[in-house]
Amino acid sequence: MKKNWWKILSFLLLAYTVVAGFLLKVPSLPILNETIRNMYFHVCMWFAMMTLFILSVIYSIRYLRNFNHRFDIYASNYAALGCVFGILGYITGVEWVSVTWITDQGQSFASVLKEPKLIGAAIALLVYGAYFVLRGSFTDMDKRSRVSAVYNIFAFAMLFPSIWIIPRLVGSLHPGAPGSESGNPALDKNDMDIGMRAIFYPAVIGWTLLGVWIATLKIRIQLLKDKSLLNA
Repeated sequence: MKKNWWKILSFLLLAYTVVAGFLLKVPSLPILNETIRNMYFHVCMWFAMMTLFILSVIYSIRYLRNFNHRFDIYASNYAALGCVFGILGYITGVEWVSVTWITDQGQSFASVLKEPKLIGAAIALLVYGAYFVLRGSFTDMDKRSRVSAVYNIFAFAMLFPSIWIIPRLVGSLHPGAPGSESGNPALDKNDMDIGMRAIFYPAVIGWTLLGVWIATLKIRIQLLKDKSLLNA
C-alpha cells in the first residue's frame, strides 16, 4: 500500500476531475463559454506530455553516461507515453477548435489548419514519431540505444521552439498569443477563477501520475521480457 499511494492518488484525482469538471460551475467567457471545461483535459494532457518527455530525456542522458540498457528502456517508454498524451491533447484541441473557431466564429477549416500552434504541435509529435521509426531501424541493441538517446535529446530540444516559442512570435488564433483576436489566455488569473483552479491543478497531477503509472507498467513488462531473453 505504501508503494502504491500515488496510484491511488492518481485515480482519485482523475475521478474528481471528471465529476467536478463536468458538474461544477465555470466562468461564462466570450467564445469559450462551456467549452472552457476542456481545460481540465486538453491543457492538462499537454502538461502530462511535457513531464513524460522530460523524464524520457533525463533517462537518455543517464544512458549516455554509463550505457545501462535499463535507462534506454525507461527513456523509450516515457517517450511513448508522452506521445500518447500529446496525441490526446492534440485531439481534444482540435475538438475545441471545431466548437470555438469554426462553429462560433465562422473561421474556415483551411485557416485553422494554418494555425501556428497546431502546426507546431504536429511537428513536435512527428519529430518524436521519427524517434520510434529510428529505433525500429536498428537490429543491434547497443547501437539502437546510443543513437536513440542522442536523437531523443534533439527531439526534446525541438519541442520547446515548435510548441512554446515560435507560435508566440507570430500571429495566432490561439488564446494568449500575440495577434490573437479570440479566446482568452488559458492560465490568466482573470479567466480561471478559484473554482476552476481547484480542479485544474489536481487534474494536471492526476493525468501526469496516470502517464507515469502506465509507463512504469510498460517498463516492467519490457524488463521481464528482456530478462527472459537473457536467461534463454
